[in-house]
Amino acid sequence: MNILISNDDGIAANGIRALTEALSKCHNVYVVAPDRERSAAGHSLTLHTPLRVEEIDEGKHGALKTWVTTGTPGDCVKMGVSALLAEDEKPDFVISGINHGPNLGADILYSGTVSCAMEGAMLGIPSIAVSLASMKAEYEDFLFGANFVVSLLDKIKDFHFPKKSILNVNIPNLDSEDITGVAITELGRRMFTDDYERRVDPRGKVYYWMAGELINEPDDAKTDIAAVRNNMISITPVTYEMTRTETLDDLNKILCSSGNCDWY
Repeated sequence: MNILISNDDGIAANGIRALTEALSKCHNVYVVAPDRERSAAGHSLTLHTPLRVEEIDEGKHGALKTWVTTGTPGDCVKMGVSALLAEDEKPDFVISGINHGPNLGADILYSGTVSCAMEGAMLGIPSIAVSLASMKAEYEDFLFGANFVVSLLDKIKDFHFPKKSILNVNIPNLDSEDITGVAITELGRRMFTDDYERRVDPRGKVYYWMAGELINEPDDAKTDIAAVRNNMISITPVTYEMTRTETLDDLNKILCSSGNCDWY
């Protein structure tokens, strides 16, 4: 298969290196990644400045072609599919990661890693976001996760990805024998509380530092947060279809009763 890999940690990150090396052993891998870390970039695109793109070492970490760009994670996937890859190189899968740190619960709304995969889904390509649920970032920490993705692709080869949807995968940073299984989960509420510490710099200027605390959920919750806390690999189907369809009729009855929608 042709696979397009991107991330939000940047081209030099250990996670994208491990993922590229593992997948390139059995697939045609192409990489388009930011030139620097773009964590928490969300689903942003570059509109008002030129995008610089450079093709670097052919065969880097086993990839057939690798590009680095000044753009956001979303830019990387959009440009890769629409501008950089030839027709016979178009991806069968977009895989984003492996991210340094978890992407769990409602916090995925801020995630550049998840947005990479979402951009693939918006382009009609089956897409997966992969994160290591740890703040450790040594190359060796990503090896199990990279090999898991290889196995996952083989397992889901007959799975029909719903339109507008991705799989969001979070892997505990544990030895394989300490992982207790795979859990198909729903999104938790939030990974961290909202909290800002007020501090003063050496020159007397006030600044704020984001410093939320980890939110706990019941151990038996069917969420991604609970699964990872229980040493399981979490796989969550996520959609960007945000219309709350069950509310349409109720809202229509209130605002447009008897077909009268010109009350303004």
